[in-house]
Amino acid sequence: MTLVSLALAALTSLASGGVAADPAKSDVPPTIAIIIDDMGHNLHEGERLANLDQPLTLAFLPYRRHTGVLARLAHSRDKEIMLHAPMANTRNFGLGPGGLTPDMDEQSLTTTLRRALQSIPYVRGVNNHMGSLLTQQLKPMDWVMKELYRYPVYFVDSRTIASSIAGDVAAAYQVPTLTRDVFLDHEQTEEFVDKQFKELIRRAKENGSAVGIGHPHTVTVDYLEKHLPLLDEQGIAVATVSGLWAIRNNNRRMFAEGEKQTIRPAFAKKD
Repeated sequence: MTLVSLALAALTSLASGGVAADPAKSDVPPTIAIIIDDMGHNLHEGERLANLDQPLTLAFLPYRRHTGVLARLAHSRDKEIMLHAPMANTRNFGLGPGGLTPDMDEQSLTTTLRRALQSIPYVRGVNNHMGSLLTQQLKPMDWVMKELYRYPVYFVDSRTIASSIAGDVAAAYQVPTLTRDVFLDHEQTEEFVDKQFKELIRRAKENGSAVGIGHPHTVTVDYLEKHLPLLDEQGIAVATVSGLWAIRNNNRRMFAEGEKQTIRPAFAKKD
């Protein structure tokens, strides 16, 4: 059995209703999950990512030109799909459609978030796009997680600022949650991506698993195409975010059947 198969055995067990042994006593190798943010703009690099063999998790911005077609392609290639929810940042960078801001009241914020979720085919989770301002604020994070609790989705705190409380609020609402460990490519050179990728592997070896976030930059996709196939011989497995969550949580189900409301796909308004 390959290392990828071992890492994804959690998903097989979940599908059959089984419960795994204590992860500390299992044969699961060090495992990484790689999220690619900002999906939906770049068709060419998006298609390359969707067609990689490894089980990546792709986070799509709502209402972007190629979001729908790429999300459907990625799903057909066994990738996991997330909403990359735009949230207000400390530098006043524009958010584009679907943005969540501090001046919104609860109804506006939750309606915007709900419509964004409905606009992403096959959505399984959410992470924040930017958000260095909003993820520090309790009230909007409370509204976000109260809304997410209704649906069968997890939340990944991209942790764009060290003082983010998003993950803590998600946990308080019992929304399954993980936190980004390493950004792979905030400098777009092969040398930098290589350094960060090796750091991601180091953390996975040290802690059992780790979450990395990259972007659909050509340098990043080139690097992943070359280096992901080499991980098996290094004793490192790759899993989707939900697969990694299962490994960390003794293979228990993320949600009971019928526990959550179904997200009904819709062409949502962009306001």
